Amino acid sequence: MASNTPKLVTFDSVVKTYPGAAHRALDCVTLTIPQGVIFGLLGPNGAGKTTLLSMLVGRISPDEGIVKVGDRAITRETLATIGISPQEPAIYPTLTARENLEYFGRMQGLTGQHLKQRVQFSLDVAEIGDMADRRVEQLSGGYKRRLNLVIALIHEPELLILDETTVAIDPHSRSLIHQRLRELHASGVTIVMSTHYLEEAEQLCHEVAIMNHGRMVTQGSVDTLLASQHNDLLLLTLEQDPPETLYTLLLSIPGIRTVNMTGRSIQAKAEHPEHVAALILDTLHRHGITTKSLSFGTGSLEKAFLAMTEAEREEA
Repeated sequence: MASNTPKLVTFDSVVKTYPGAAHRALDCVTLTIPQGVIFGLLGPNGAGKTTLLSMLVGRISPDEGIVKVGDRAITRETLATIGISPQEPAIYPTLTARENLEYFGRMQGLTGQHLKQRVQFSLDVAEIGDMADRRVEQLSGGYKRRLNLVIALIHEPELLILDETTVAIDPHSRSLIHQRLRELHASGVTIVMSTHYLEEAEQLCHEVAIMNHGRMVTQGSVDTLLASQHNDLLLLTLEQDPPETLYTLLLSIPGIRTVNMTGRSIQAKAEHPEHVAALILDTLHRHGITTKSLSFGTGSLEKAFLAMTEAEREEA
Protein backbone atom coordinates (compact mmCIF):
# COMPACT_ATOMS: atom_id res chain seq x y z
CA MET A 1 0.00 0.00 0.00
CA ALA A 2 1.44 3.35 -1.01
CA SER A 3 2.89 5.50 1.77
CA ASN A 4 0.66 8.44 0.78
CA THR A 5 -2.53 6.43 1.34
CA PRO A 6 -4.73 8.36 3.81
CA LYS A 7 -4.77 7.04 7.38
CA LEU A 8 -8.21 5.95 8.51
CA VAL A 9 -7.37 4.74 12.03
CA THR A 10 -4.65 6.00 14.38
CA PHE A 11 -3.58 4.69 17.77
CA ASP A 12 -0.93 6.97 19.27
CA SER A 13 1.00 5.84 22.38
CA VAL A 14 -2.07 4.08 23.78
CA VAL A 15 -1.89 2.63 27.29
CA LYS A 16 -4.51 0.55 29.10
CA THR A 17 -4.34 -1.26 32.44
CA TYR A 18 -7.37 -3.10 33.78
CA PRO A 19 -8.11 -2.76 37.52
CA GLY A 20 -6.21 -5.34 39.53
CA ALA A 21 -4.08 -6.45 36.59
CA ALA A 22 -0.36 -7.00 37.14
CA HIS A 23 0.54 -5.90 33.62
CA ARG A 24 -0.68 -3.41 31.05
CA ALA A 25 -3.18 -4.74 28.54
CA LEU A 26 -1.79 -2.20 26.06
CA ASP A 27 1.69 -0.81 26.55
CA CYS A 28 2.33 2.38 24.53
CA VAL A 29 0.80 0.99 21.34
CA THR A 30 1.20 3.09 18.21
CA LEU A 31 -0.51 1.87 15.06
CA THR A 32 -1.86 3.36 11.84
CA ILE A 33 -4.35 1.68 9.52
CA PRO A 34 -4.58 3.03 5.96
CA GLN A 35 -7.90 3.69 4.30
CA GLY A 36 -9.17 1.08 1.85
CA VAL A 37 -7.26 -1.99 3.04
CA ILE A 38 -8.03 -5.30 4.68
CA PHE A 39 -5.91 -5.04 7.81
CA GLY A 40 -5.07 -8.02 10.01
CA LEU A 41 -4.43 -7.78 13.74
CA LEU A 42 -2.47 -10.83 14.82
CA GLY A 43 -1.23 -12.08 18.16
CA PRO A 44 -1.56 -14.88 20.70
CA ASN A 45 -4.28 -14.92 23.34
CA GLY A 46 -3.81 -12.03 25.73
CA ALA A 47 -1.81 -9.96 23.24
CA GLY A 48 -4.24 -7.03 23.49
CA LYS A 49 -6.10 -7.37 20.19
CA THR A 50 -9.62 -7.30 21.59
CA THR A 51 -8.75 -4.41 23.91
CA LEU A 52 -7.49 -2.42 20.93
CA LEU A 53 -10.62 -3.13 18.90
CA SER A 54 -12.84 -2.31 21.89
CA MET A 55 -11.25 1.14 22.05
CA LEU A 56 -11.88 1.65 18.35
CA VAL A 57 -15.62 1.12 18.81
CA GLY A 58 -15.82 3.20 21.99
CA ARG A 59 -16.44 0.39 24.47
CA ILE A 60 -13.44 1.27 26.61
CA SER A 61 -11.21 4.33 26.83
CA PRO A 62 -7.41 4.46 26.95
CA ASP A 63 -5.67 5.48 30.18
CA GLU A 64 -3.18 7.38 28.04
CA GLY A 65 -2.78 8.14 24.36
CA ILE A 66 -5.07 8.99 21.46
CA VAL A 67 -7.43 6.91 19.30
CA LYS A 68 -8.77 8.54 16.13
CA VAL A 69 -10.84 7.61 13.09
CA GLY A 70 -9.79 9.95 10.31
CA ASP A 71 -8.92 13.17 12.10
CA ARG A 72 -11.59 12.79 14.78
CA ALA A 73 -11.68 11.23 18.23
CA ILE A 74 -14.18 8.44 18.87
CA THR A 75 -17.60 10.07 19.09
CA ARG A 76 -21.20 9.11 18.34
CA GLU A 77 -20.70 10.51 14.85
CA THR A 78 -17.62 8.40 14.13
CA LEU A 79 -19.27 5.29 15.57
CA ALA A 80 -22.10 5.70 13.04
CA THR A 81 -19.51 4.99 10.30
CA ILE A 82 -18.29 1.76 11.95
CA GLY A 83 -19.71 -1.77 11.87
CA ILE A 84 -18.63 -4.36 14.45
CA SER A 85 -18.87 -8.14 14.27
CA PRO A 86 -17.78 -9.35 17.72
CA GLN A 87 -16.11 -12.61 18.63
CA GLU A 88 -19.28 -13.97 20.21
CA PRO A 89 -22.35 -13.45 17.96
CA ALA A 90 -24.34 -10.48 19.33
CA ILE A 91 -27.77 -11.63 18.23
CA TYR A 92 -31.03 -12.39 20.01
CA PRO A 93 -31.61 -16.15 20.02
CA THR A 94 -35.39 -16.03 20.38
CA LEU A 95 -35.83 -13.63 17.45
CA THR A 96 -35.68 -14.75 13.83
CA ALA A 97 -32.82 -13.78 11.55
CA ARG A 98 -35.08 -11.24 9.85
CA GLU A 99 -36.24 -9.79 13.18
CA ASN A 100 -32.64 -9.43 14.33
CA LEU A 101 -31.77 -7.50 11.18
CA GLU A 102 -34.83 -5.30 11.54
CA TYR A 103 -34.02 -4.57 15.19
CA PHE A 104 -30.37 -3.68 14.61
CA GLY A 105 -31.29 -1.72 11.49
CA ARG A 106 -33.67 0.43 13.52
CA MET A 107 -30.94 0.86 16.13
CA GLN A 108 -28.84 2.38 13.34
CA GLY A 109 -31.62 4.77 12.35
CA LEU A 110 -33.01 2.86 9.37
CA THR A 111 -36.76 3.01 8.79
CA GLY A 112 -39.49 2.21 6.28
CA GLN A 113 -38.65 1.00 2.80
CA HIS A 114 -34.94 1.62 3.24
CA LEU A 115 -34.87 -0.71 6.25
CA LYS A 116 -36.84 -3.35 4.36
CA GLN A 117 -34.43 -3.17 1.41
CA ARG A 118 -31.36 -3.41 3.64
CA VAL A 119 -32.77 -6.41 5.49
CA GLN A 120 -33.47 -8.27 2.25
CA PHE A 121 -30.08 -7.32 0.85
CA SER A 122 -28.39 -8.60 4.03
CA LEU A 123 -30.25 -11.91 3.87
CA ASP A 124 -29.17 -12.32 0.25
CA VAL A 125 -25.53 -11.43 0.98
CA ALA A 126 -25.39 -13.95 3.82
CA GLU A 127 -27.24 -16.55 1.74
CA ILE A 128 -29.64 -17.23 4.62
CA GLY A 129 -32.89 -16.24 2.91
CA ASP A 130 -34.31 -19.73 3.41
CA MET A 131 -33.64 -19.38 7.16
CA ALA A 132 -34.86 -15.78 7.48
CA ASP A 133 -37.93 -16.60 9.55
CA ARG A 134 -36.39 -19.22 11.81
CA ARG A 135 -35.43 -18.33 15.35
CA VAL A 136 -31.69 -17.80 15.67
CA GLU A 137 -31.38 -20.48 18.35
CA GLN A 138 -32.32 -23.02 15.65
CA LEU A 139 -29.50 -21.95 13.30
CA SER A 140 -26.10 -23.58 12.94
CA GLY A 141 -22.93 -21.85 14.13
CA GLY A 142 -22.00 -20.98 10.55
CA TYR A 143 -25.37 -19.35 9.88
CA LYS A 144 -25.11 -17.37 13.12
CA ARG A 145 -21.68 -16.09 12.05
CA ARG A 146 -23.06 -15.04 8.67
CA LEU A 147 -25.95 -13.22 10.36
CA ASN A 148 -23.54 -11.57 12.79
CA LEU A 149 -21.53 -10.22 9.84
CA VAL A 150 -24.44 -8.73 7.92
CA ILE A 151 -25.86 -7.14 11.07
CA ALA A 152 -22.56 -5.24 11.24
CA LEU A 153 -23.15 -4.14 7.62
CA ILE A 154 -26.84 -3.23 7.85
CA HIS A 155 -26.10 0.53 7.94
CA GLU A 156 -23.42 0.44 5.20
CA PRO A 157 -20.40 1.41 7.35
CA GLU A 158 -17.15 2.82 6.00
CA LEU A 159 -15.10 0.79 8.50
CA LEU A 160 -15.83 -2.84 9.41
CA ILE A 161 -14.33 -4.38 12.57
CA LEU A 162 -14.16 -8.18 12.78
CA ASP A 163 -13.05 -9.92 15.98
CA GLU A 164 -12.33 -13.60 15.24
CA THR A 165 -15.33 -13.72 12.88
CA THR A 166 -14.51 -17.10 11.31
CA VAL A 167 -13.59 -19.06 14.43
CA ALA A 168 -15.17 -22.52 14.72
CA ILE A 169 -17.35 -22.44 11.60
CA ASP A 170 -17.82 -24.80 8.68
CA PRO A 171 -15.65 -24.47 5.55
CA HIS A 172 -18.55 -23.31 3.36
CA SER A 173 -19.45 -20.44 5.70
CA ARG A 174 -15.79 -19.45 6.02
CA SER A 175 -15.40 -19.42 2.24
CA LEU A 176 -18.56 -17.34 1.83
CA ILE A 177 -17.41 -14.81 4.43
CA HIS A 178 -14.01 -14.53 2.71
CA GLN A 179 -15.75 -13.89 -0.60
CA ARG A 180 -17.98 -11.22 0.91
CA LEU A 181 -15.02 -9.50 2.59
CA ARG A 182 -13.20 -9.27 -0.74
CA GLU A 183 -16.33 -7.80 -2.32
CA LEU A 184 -16.65 -5.27 0.50
CA HIS A 185 -13.04 -4.24 0.08
CA ALA A 186 -13.57 -3.81 -3.67
CA SER A 187 -16.50 -1.49 -2.90
CA GLY A 188 -14.28 0.75 -0.75
CA VAL A 189 -14.93 -0.52 2.78
CA THR A 190 -11.90 -0.61 5.09
CA ILE A 191 -11.78 -3.85 7.08
CA VAL A 192 -9.88 -4.47 10.31
CA MET A 193 -9.88 -8.09 11.44
CA SER A 194 -8.31 -9.99 14.29
CA THR A 195 -7.75 -13.66 13.64
CA HIS A 196 -5.85 -16.68 14.94
CA TYR A 197 -5.88 -18.19 11.46
CA LEU A 198 -2.61 -16.97 9.95
CA GLU A 199 -3.33 -18.62 6.61
CA GLU A 200 -6.58 -16.63 6.51
CA ALA A 201 -4.72 -13.39 7.17
CA GLU A 202 -2.18 -14.23 4.49
CA GLN A 203 -4.95 -14.84 1.95
CA LEU A 204 -7.10 -11.80 2.78
CA CYS A 205 -4.99 -9.02 4.27
CA HIS A 206 -2.94 -6.33 2.58
CA GLU A 207 -1.31 -5.20 5.81
CA VAL A 208 -0.95 -6.76 9.25
CA ALA A 209 0.22 -5.82 12.71
CA ILE A 210 1.61 -8.39 15.12
CA MET A 211 1.04 -7.84 18.85
CA ASN A 212 2.43 -9.65 21.88
CA HIS A 213 2.06 -8.94 25.61
CA GLY A 214 0.24 -5.69 24.92
CA ARG A 215 2.99 -4.31 22.70
CA MET A 216 3.26 -3.79 18.97
CA VAL A 217 5.89 -6.12 17.54
CA THR A 218 5.72 -5.03 13.91
CA GLN A 219 3.44 -3.59 11.26
CA GLY A 220 3.74 -3.82 7.49
CA SER A 221 2.45 -5.24 4.25
CA VAL A 222 2.05 -9.00 4.05
CA ASP A 223 4.45 -9.08 1.08
CA THR A 224 7.13 -7.22 3.06
CA LEU A 225 6.80 -9.51 6.08
CA LEU A 226 7.02 -12.60 3.88
CA ALA A 227 10.07 -11.24 2.06
CA SER A 228 11.76 -10.56 5.41
CA GLN A 229 11.69 -14.23 6.32
CA HIS A 230 14.94 -15.92 5.43
CA ASN A 231 14.11 -19.27 3.85
CA ASP A 232 16.92 -21.79 3.54
CA LEU A 233 15.21 -24.28 1.23
CA LEU A 234 16.04 -25.09 -2.40
CA LEU A 235 13.65 -27.28 -4.42
CA LEU A 236 14.88 -29.12 -7.51
CA THR A 237 13.23 -31.42 -10.02
CA LEU A 238 15.39 -33.46 -12.40
CA GLU A 239 14.65 -34.60 -15.93
CA GLN A 240 15.95 -38.11 -15.26
CA ASP A 241 16.49 -40.47 -12.35
CA PRO A 242 19.53 -39.31 -10.38
CA PRO A 243 22.66 -41.45 -10.00
CA GLU A 244 23.38 -42.95 -6.60
CA THR A 245 26.37 -40.64 -6.20
CA LEU A 246 24.29 -37.44 -6.42
CA TYR A 247 23.49 -37.33 -2.71
CA THR A 248 27.19 -37.25 -1.81
CA LEU A 249 27.95 -34.78 -4.59
CA LEU A 250 25.37 -32.30 -3.33
CA LEU A 251 26.48 -32.57 0.29
CA SER A 252 30.05 -31.80 -0.81
CA ILE A 253 28.98 -28.37 -2.13
CA PRO A 254 30.07 -25.62 0.29
CA GLY A 255 27.10 -24.10 2.11
CA ILE A 256 24.70 -27.05 1.82
CA ARG A 257 23.60 -28.38 5.20
CA THR A 258 21.15 -31.18 4.39
CA VAL A 259 19.82 -33.00 1.31
CA ASN A 260 16.62 -35.03 0.95
CA MET A 261 15.94 -36.96 -2.26
CA THR A 262 12.68 -38.61 -3.34
CA GLY A 263 12.82 -39.96 -6.89
CA ARG A 264 13.56 -36.99 -9.14
CA SER A 265 12.67 -34.42 -6.46
CA ILE A 266 15.36 -32.91 -4.25
CA GLN A 267 15.17 -30.64 -1.23
CA ALA A 268 18.41 -29.02 -0.10
CA LYS A 269 18.90 -26.68 2.85
CA ALA A 270 21.63 -24.05 2.69
CA GLU A 271 22.69 -21.04 4.74
CA HIS A 272 22.55 -18.79 1.67
CA PRO A 273 20.49 -20.64 -0.96
CA GLU A 274 20.70 -17.78 -3.44
CA HIS A 275 24.50 -18.24 -3.52
CA VAL A 276 24.46 -22.03 -3.55
CA ALA A 277 21.96 -22.38 -6.42
CA ALA A 278 24.58 -21.66 -9.12
CA LEU A 279 26.98 -24.19 -7.55
CA ILE A 280 24.27 -26.87 -7.59
CA LEU A 281 23.41 -26.25 -11.23
CA ASP A 282 27.10 -26.30 -12.19
CA THR A 283 27.65 -29.58 -10.33
CA LEU A 284 24.63 -31.20 -11.99
CA HIS A 285 25.72 -29.97 -15.44
CA ARG A 286 29.28 -31.31 -15.03
CA HIS A 287 27.88 -34.74 -14.21
CA GLY A 288 25.44 -34.79 -17.12
CA ILE A 289 22.33 -34.36 -14.98
CA THR A 290 19.59 -32.18 -16.51
CA THR A 291 17.51 -29.95 -14.22
CA LYS A 292 13.81 -29.52 -14.99
CA SER A 293 13.19 -26.81 -12.38
CA LEU A 294 14.82 -25.05 -9.45
CA SER A 295 13.02 -22.79 -7.01
CA PHE A 296 13.45 -21.31 -3.57
CA GLY A 297 11.21 -22.30 -0.69
CA THR A 298 8.70 -19.63 0.26
CA GLY A 299 8.09 -18.05 3.63
CA SER A 300 4.71 -17.90 5.29
CA LEU A 301 2.95 -15.47 7.60
CA GLU A 302 2.88 -18.21 10.22
CA LYS A 303 6.68 -18.47 10.14
CA ALA A 304 7.00 -14.68 10.36
CA PHE A 305 4.55 -14.56 13.26
CA LEU A 306 6.28 -17.32 15.22
CA ALA A 307 9.74 -15.87 14.62
CA MET A 308 8.77 -12.35 15.67
CA THR A 309 6.72 -13.26 18.74
CA GLU A 310 9.44 -15.67 19.90
CA ALA A 311 12.10 -12.99 19.46
CA GLU A 312 9.96 -10.47 21.34
CA ARG A 313 9.41 -12.97 24.16
CA GLU A 314 13.14 -13.59 24.50
CA GLU A 315 13.84 -9.85 24.66
CA ALA A 316 11.16 -9.26 27.33
